[in-house]
Amino acid sequence: MQRDLRALADTSFDLVVIGGGLFGAFAAWDAALRGLSVALIERGDVGGATSANSFKIVHGGIRYLQHADVYRIRQSSSERRALLRIAPHLVRPLPIVIPTHGSGLSGRAALRAGLAAYDLLTPDRNSGLPDPARRIPPGRMWSRATVLERYRDLVRPDVTGAGVFTDGQFTNPPRLVLAVARSAAAAGAIVGSYVEATGFLRRGDAVTGVVARDCLGGGDFEVRAQTVVNAAGPYAETLLTRSGFPLPSPGTYSRDACFVVPRRLLPDDHALAILGRTRDPDARLSRGARHLFIAPWRDYTLVGTWHRVQQPGSLDIHVTDDHLAGFVDEVNHSAPGLNLHLADISASYSGLVPFGENPSGAEDLRYGHRSQLIDHARVHGCANLITLIGVRLTTARFEAERAIDLVFRKRARRPPPCRTAITPVQGGDISDTDALAGNAERETDHRVPAQVARQLVGNYGTEFRGLLAEEGERPLDTIGDSTTIRAQVYRAVRSEAALTLEDVILRRTDLGSGAYPGREALEECGVIMASQLGWTSADVDRQLAAVEAKFPPWEVARRPAGRPPKGVTCV
Repeated sequence: MQRDLRALADTSFDLVVIGGGLFGAFAAWDAALRGLSVALIERGDVGGATSANSFKIVHGGIRYLQHADVYRIRQSSSERRALLRIAPHLVRPLPIVIPTHGSGLSGRAALRAGLAAYDLLTPDRNSGLPDPARRIPPGRMWSRATVLERYRDLVRPDVTGAGVFTDGQFTNPPRLVLAVARSAAAAGAIVGSYVEATGFLRRGDAVTGVVARDCLGGGDFEVRAQTVVNAAGPYAETLLTRSGFPLPSPGTYSRDACFVVPRRLLPDDHALAILGRTRDPDARLSRGARHLFIAPWRDYTLVGTWHRVQQPGSLDIHVTDDHLAGFVDEVNHSAPGLNLHLADISASYSGLVPFGENPSGAEDLRYGHRSQLIDHARVHGCANLITLIGVRLTTARFEAERAIDLVFRKRARRPPPCRTAITPVQGGDISDTDALAGNAERETDHRVPAQVARQLVGNYGTEFRGLLAEEGERPLDTIGDSTTIRAQVYRAVRSEAALTLEDVILRRTDLGSGAYPGREALEECGVIMASQLGWTSADVDRQLAAVEAKFPPWEVARRPAGRPPKGVTCV
């Protein structure tokens, strides 16, 4: 997959999709698989905005029991199953422990009943999953003694036990989006990152494409298409308003935030739910305060999620040090045994998601419940334009399917069957992930350490073999003290449309997704990219500064500046 602006400008497409997050990538892949010619454009890096900044949970729908929302329970379970099937190397089951207290809805009996009800409502949750390691087990109960043995310093003294259910976890969300986008490209789609849609082409009462801007090189050009799907997430409404298509009821958005601690805080691979300080006003069956979650993620721990309603039109999602300090205080109040400090945070994630309607100053916030699929022929009398604003990453594939069904109906055609729920993404045709990881260790023939081989399988699936044959300066050497090899940087530039150092450090590799990797690692990646993209030393310096600005200053200060690697020079 490469950025090809000439192909975008010179081709007339059946469909152009605006937005390269998970919703847009799935829409482009689905449309391409169904035989449409497709362009996918994204104003930043593919998968670089909200999709990269979530809490990384694949929701199976158990929390919707409190809302008595059977539709969302069934839909979420089905989509979790689809993700585990088509991308087993990038999505894994995550057991979650919910402590119980006293009686009533917070007690053992109520939670046992809830787990049993969820299992009854999702009997097909493992249907068609070949990999035993990717199947979702039934819920179960733990005794008080078991909970205290594992989490004595993290639970309240009056704990009576716990319920354990299993959801899913994105192990690397940006690489999942990339895998879907690359799958779309393999099916014939043209993918353009750092291409912003600034407006729509119009002919009478119909949209005929988009006006686009090259965000790297500058200059405007047109991308012509018979239909446009606006899947730009929280930026979709901004584009519509700027283009004269304001929505009758503008959406409400929340900045969802979480933070990373660069070590495991829990003794096992289970996540732990702790009580926060707010409630869910929409819950029909409330267990009290909303849960925060402490979740193992690779070699790190994720803690979150916190929500803040955004002012209308505001796209500022910056998390300040004061916000982080408040998050740490709330966690320590609920789980004092953690004794976290602001300096323990190595990274934070924040993204905009649709939210419910909330009065000004409300602390107990209503979440968004349904994605929006808008046919602008009905709303604005303008043909060939569809907007998709999704609520949950878990259901991105399903919502994209709905959008492409509508594309075909607007073309007066019966929609062909959607195949994205059963078609593996690039690298995802895996029947046994553990066996593949074991094979990778043998196939590398000791050319890379065992932990590196497993990392390659975890990020690339069956495509890990291509990394071993990648050409470049010392391609199999690890970068710094990480498990990332230099071949991954070469591949990111040559085959994965990486155009900035951020793309490589934060999204193509694991180097900076959980903590600052150190100046030396950044410089090594920078000079590799310079050798491929023709950067000057000044270009590399600018790229280094942009990446370091993404991390807390105290985290950067812990890893002093290194030296450029020997044997490689910038242009």
